[in-house]
Amino acid sequence: MEKIEKSKVYAEKGLLAKIKLYLLKKPLPSATDRKKFDYDFAISTSFHGVHNVVRNRSRARKLIWLLVVLGSVFLLVWQVYSRLLNYFTWPTTTSVEVQYVEKIEFPAVTFCNLNRFQTHAVAKFGIIFFLWDMVSKVLHLQETSENSTSSSEAFHFVANQQNFSITEFVKNNGFYLNGNTLLDCEFFGKPCGPTDFRHVFTEYGNCFTFNHGENMQAKKKVSVSGRGLYLLFNVNQEEFTDNPALGFTDAGIIFVIHSPKKEPQFDGLGLSSPVGMHARVTIRQVKTVHQEYPWGECSPDMKLQNFPSYSTYGCLKECKASHIEKQCGCLPFLLPGNGIECDLQKHFNCVSPVLDHIELKGLCTMGTHNSSCPVSCEETEYPATISYSAFPSQKGLKYLSKKLNQSQEYVRQNLVNIEINYSDLNYKITQQQKAVSVPELLADVGGQLGLFCGASMITVIEIIEYLFTNFYWICIFFMLKIIEMMQQNPAPQNHPTNKNSIEEC
Repeated sequence: MEKIEKSKVYAEKGLLAKIKLYLLKKPLPSATDRKKFDYDFAISTSFHGVHNVVRNRSRARKLIWLLVVLGSVFLLVWQVYSRLLNYFTWPTTTSVEVQYVEKIEFPAVTFCNLNRFQTHAVAKFGIIFFLWDMVSKVLHLQETSENSTSSSEAFHFVANQQNFSITEFVKNNGFYLNGNTLLDCEFFGKPCGPTDFRHVFTEYGNCFTFNHGENMQAKKKVSVSGRGLYLLFNVNQEEFTDNPALGFTDAGIIFVIHSPKKEPQFDGLGLSSPVGMHARVTIRQVKTVHQEYPWGECSPDMKLQNFPSYSTYGCLKECKASHIEKQCGCLPFLLPGNGIECDLQKHFNCVSPVLDHIELKGLCTMGTHNSSCPVSCEETEYPATISYSAFPSQKGLKYLSKKLNQSQEYVRQNLVNIEINYSDLNYKITQQQKAVSVPELLADVGGQLGLFCGASMITVIEIIEYLFTNFYWICIFFMLKIIEMMQQNPAPQNHPTNKNSIEEC
């Protein structure tokens, strides 16, 4: 046992001796050499003011220059710290620029009748109001009237009519667009008709989009301000009706102006034109560019599976669709996706509670960068100014009454005239920009270095080299001291050794 311990001690001694021998091959400079190294650095460095501290023989001047150098360093540190602190608050600026063009893209416009359903269908099937409100809840959360009568009727209907398709019912018995409801249509002086519109479901039932991304009209651009889309609708109040108890007491057309690449969103954005009015709508195109996080709230990597371009409204629809499909095993027809369509029973028993759960838990949120649907990095909007005049005039009333073979009262109560055009051939770009970029930060810090210390990147490298050399010498010195201490104080042993072995150590 003693032999093993002795061999360990000798092995440790041999290792320490080798390390010490290796370190001694790199001799430390003497105190004189170290002073000379410090002096040479002080008089040769490009850091201004240091050589004046070293070379001046007058103590008063040395002290003054030392205070000047230390004060400059303090101011430099303070300025660099404030610049870095400002940079990491991620400041932004907003620039507004107006671009004038010869031609400008016309937006998409989606139109709906404020009276959503045909009268004869509602007379036979009054429960449709409650059912449609329940189904369209996926587009905008609302409190469906849980009045006992409607709720119990809906429950019995859902239980007994499991094969009923509300999609087909609304499509066949809602508002339609043909020669009887669209009396006149002109786009930039050229005739258009119902075939230029695409059917789309919204909370208002059957709606129709003009200038959607799939038709040829969307590829055309307006080249003259003051001209655009001219429409004359017949809402036919005797044929189409709605439930006043749910708040649908108006008669006319509701429409929304949006990008051809995006879905129509009526909630908070819809414009309406009542019957017996001529609505003149002048629009401007506004493009908004948001910065990504942390400067802004957008996320450039966000992509949607069912829409060509990202929008918060489309993202919210996909978010709801994902949760509903996961919980209910089906998809409401008003939401995007390729899953199995939810029937009314699924809507009543599963979809509606899941939507309440999504709202309660905040599972589909929008706005900030860490929400389910952050703001889009680029978006195009069409702010509108709308004015109204009585339609038609006395002579116009007689003319239309004769042309349509209808009474003057009928013309007053059913016709809606809508005109949409650009106010100017320009668009406004509102762009959020980084207030301080990395090159600007480096330039600012470099300016502070030059102003207070006359320093540059070369000076920084000189200082790093000087500090590294001194650090290296200090490490060698302490390592040699530690080895000497370990050799002079060997580890205590359990068994006593003879005097000669102690002397040898």
